[in-house]
Amino acid sequence: MSLSKHKLSWILLTTAAALASLTLAYAQQQPPPPRGVTSYAPVDIKEPFATTMARMKAAQPAVQKRQADLLADRYDLSDRAAPDVTMSRGKPVQGGVRAKLPAGTTWDQLAGMSAAEIRDGNLFPKGFYPLPHPNHPEGGMLFPKFQIEELKKQEARDLTRFDLEFDLPDQFLPEFPAPIFLTTRPDLGDVSQGKLVTIDNFYELFNGILNPKQIEGLRLLVTPFPQQQFNQTEDRRSEKASRGVACLDCHANGHTNAATHLVGDIRPQEFRHRIDTPSLRGVNVQRLFGSQRALKTVEDFTEFEQRAAYFDGDPVIATKKGVNILERGSQVHDMAEFQALLDFPPAPKLNIFGKLDPAKATTAEMRGQDIFFGKGQCAVCHVPPFYTDNLMHNLQVERFFKPVMINGRFASADGPIKTFPLRGIKDSPPYLHDGRLLTLDDTVEFFNLVLGTKLTQQEKQDLVLFLRAL
Repeated sequence: MSLSKHKLSWILLTTAAALASLTLAYAQQQPPPPRGVTSYAPVDIKEPFATTMARMKAAQPAVQKRQADLLADRYDLSDRAAPDVTMSRGKPVQGGVRAKLPAGTTWDQLAGMSAAEIRDGNLFPKGFYPLPHPNHPEGGMLFPKFQIEELKKQEARDLTRFDLEFDLPDQFLPEFPAPIFLTTRPDLGDVSQGKLVTIDNFYELFNGILNPKQIEGLRLLVTPFPQQQFNQTEDRRSEKASRGVACLDCHANGHTNAATHLVGDIRPQEFRHRIDTPSLRGVNVQRLFGSQRALKTVEDFTEFEQRAAYFDGDPVIATKKGVNILERGSQVHDMAEFQALLDFPPAPKLNIFGKLDPAKATTAEMRGQDIFFGKGQCAVCHVPPFYTDNLMHNLQVERFFKPVMINGRFASADGPIKTFPLRGIKDSPPYLHDGRLLTLDDTVEFFNLVLGTKLTQQEKQDLVLFLRAL
């Protein structure tokens, strides 16, 4: 029996589509080339802006579904708050290990295996792999919806991207707006008055608390300037021409809102790491800054951000989009001086040495402290009172898995990462430099595996309680 021409065409088309799909899936698993075609972004854009926007809007649902599927495959994303613990202004802290285990395994079984056994058996939990940007091939600054909505309300400035939305659910993000504590005025407690500090209200909130130089530094930190995705040019990612972004759009209230980006100092695109915006609290005690921690002062970091990081480390495209060159002797210094006032939140159970006061801490928290300074080996890097050694450490997590492409991100060696301070850590989810660990329980489980400390279930629970008390 012969096939009709229509039916034959349909078979050929579906076969070709299936082959194309298989080819794409195979290609996505191939390692990227060791170097890109070029280090530079295109400057002379030929495609009309309307065409670019229509094309990327059409692709957005598939891009977001791909990332949502990845997150659902990796994590338990349910809203499940831990009992009796909140962030500084009352937002519930999510509890429990959210990274999903490989089928047929337990955490104790994995902890008893060597890195080679886990790697060869493909047993490393997916939630412990590097986390890609929500659209890794495209990248760029991306803001949680609550930040976008508040800025639209206060400033009529829109940080919505027409091509992408933020990926992690709100329950795994820091509270918003975060409180602000000042090293110079600890008697005032939270000086934000429950508001997001912006160009519209910074003066009324801080006049009479800061000196004029610090107020000027804060003004610059909340002033929007052009950035790679938010600017006036045809290769922006905002529907309307944009005034840009401010430093405190990511470091909201001098803390973090978990806005994400890609590091600007790596090429090609597949090797670039996702960034979880770090908190600015306690920068006065820190000595390493930037995604590769090559910057040694907060002044260096402040200047670098607007000269380079805002534009993916590309000074050519920065010139086109309107780079804001800060004056080092006054503007940079003023901005840094305000940042240096941002303090960690109060920790009423800690003594003057940064350790638990036995008269205030619970028995379980005291046990957790013993684990932190003993069997858990946490204090090797996280030294009190601020729980950082201001150094870089290479965890060599790549021991546990074979390099693999994940949604456009080539998961391989991370290299050295900074020891972030742990003071106030319950206020700063998600964790690790790229936000791959959603809870402190995940973080303890991750380091138990990577460091080989073989903690018991009770020891892990006690350690989490200690971390929440910091």
